[in-house]
Amino acid sequence: MEEDSEGEGVEVPVAVAELAQANVPTSLRGLRCCKRCGLIKTYDQFHNEGCENCPFLVMEDSANIERCTSAFFDGQAAIMDPRESWAAKWLRVDAYVPGVYAISVTGQFPREIEEQLENMGRRWRCRPPPK
Repeated sequence: MEEDSEGEGVEVPVAVAELAQANVPTSLRGLRCCKRCGLIKTYDQFHNEGCENCPFLVMEDSANIERCTSAFFDGQAAIMDPRESWAAKWLRVDAYVPGVYAISVTGQFPREIEEQLENMGRRWRCRPPPK
């Protein structure tokens, strides 16, 4: 519960608290998107925070960021309530965190990352463009 400036308690709904955690790009320069889920962030955001939807894609070094993200994508959709959004369902991101997602992503994972994901039992195929 938060208090307003007059000291009265204001309860913040859970959905609003989740929206406050949305991870949006901090700049329009150097945008990249995760090859697996399509989340768009800046290079620095991927370096500092990784991908919230794909934490198993460890993006702590520049080589992994280059292998797991792409600078080539078409369109953007801001998805603020993935569970309720028809656009999130259409993009197949309705189980992911709120954020900005690419409509389609160009690029594939290197074979070694595909094998690692297969060994972990994770779906590794890059998200196909919506039909």
